[in-house]
Amino acid sequence: MTSYGQFCPVAKAMELLDERWTILIVRELLLGSRHFNDLRRGVPKMSPALLTKRLRGLERAGVICRTEMGGRVTYTLTGMGRELSDVVDALGTWGTRWIGELGDADLDPHLLMWDMHRTIPIEQWPRRRTMIAFRFPDILGKAGMWWLVVDEGRAQVCDFDPGYELDATVVTDLRTLTEVWRGDTDWHTALREQRIEIQAPPAVGRDVPRWIGQGSSAAIPRPA
Repeated sequence: MTSYGQFCPVAKAMELLDERWTILIVRELLLGSRHFNDLRRGVPKMSPALLTKRLRGLERAGVICRTEMGGRVTYTLTGMGRELSDVVDALGTWGTRWIGELGDADLDPHLLMWDMHRTIPIEQWPRRRTMIAFRFPDILGKAGMWWLVVDEGRAQVCDFDPGYELDATVVTDLRTLTEVWRGDTDWHTALREQRIEIQAPPAVGRDVPRWIGQGSSAAIPRPA
């Protein structure tokens, strides 16, 4: 950990938090990730070795607690770590309002689908197993197809066809769906501009935008 050599509390806090990926790991823990593989899915471009290193640093600092039961390791935020919730929320709000432009390198289907599956409004979905496929024609290879399944009040995202009955397919480019999820645009506009196509019976197609909704940042007002 690099020291700024200042007594300022902001400087002391940033000695821990401004190491690459650290605050994003805290974000993932605040969003409910508890296990190493779940954390990896929330930071898919981070190497496993660096994730391990950062987790050890956060544990030493008292931000997280590591427990092991039955051979499975669980990571949870301590009281100290949970106090970072307001910090992460404030950073997210500020970033949404003022750092909104997305470069191509910022677009990641793995991260988008992982975030969607854990925050979609499940209460809006039918009370039966329901599956939606997502096809990104601009993404080559396996990452161009995803499946989102809601069953018994739980959501699961798959990068392979789980074989259940398909209710709808959403066809769009990765940038458009990312912008809809972030709240840079909305479902109505993207559908009207034919940037998104929903392949489904009419009644189901009308419900898909409500089932998927938008991410938490969509509610943050943007500057004029």
